[in-house]
Amino acid sequence: MIQFSFKEIVSVSLILFAIIDILGSIPIIIQLRQREGVIQSEKATLVAGVLMIVFLFVGDGILKLFGIDFASFAIAGALIIFLMGMEMVLGIHLFHSNPEVKTGSIVPLAFPLIVGAGTMTTLLSLRAAYALPNVLVGILLNLVFVYIVLKSSNWLERKLGQNGTEVLRKVFGVILLAIAIKLFKTHVSL
Repeated sequence: MIQFSFKEIVSVSLILFAIIDILGSIPIIIQLRQREGVIQSEKATLVAGVLMIVFLFVGDGILKLFGIDFASFAIAGALIIFLMGMEMVLGIHLFHSNPEVKTGSIVPLAFPLIVGAGTMTTLLSLRAAYALPNVLVGILLNLVFVYIVLKSSNWLERKLGQNGTEVLRKVFGVILLAIAIKLFKTHVSL
């Protein structure tokens, strides 16, 4: 019997929301839209959803194939999340992508912008900590939000301005730091 938990769904949704950081990616989305002429919101959202769900189900098998235990992967993920949070809070760039590559809405938008290493790592951590149906609902809710943001990138560009976007990045950076510390504490015996 499938049991949904409102608390778990909210937790999963907020964690994924902070990791995906679609609001913090608005400047990159706007730049991509200006360069490409249009964002294919449906295509980008669908590809991101497929990537997340596939990794949610087979990511553990991939780890086993390489002989990596989940705790080690979770700690590595916590470190990645911590570094991403530091990037956002301090305004530094530790992870670099090439936004100048003209490949459209799939690369770099769906992967690695929406579904990157941090999202994949987080999905495995969430699967271990929360019931699978709640994780799937959290993914779906985030995909709906991602779609809305992609569809309204032109409007968001006008409304947020650079200062608003920067404030959002800082707030979600602190949230990511807290999530990373929680994941680290969960998987490390002190």
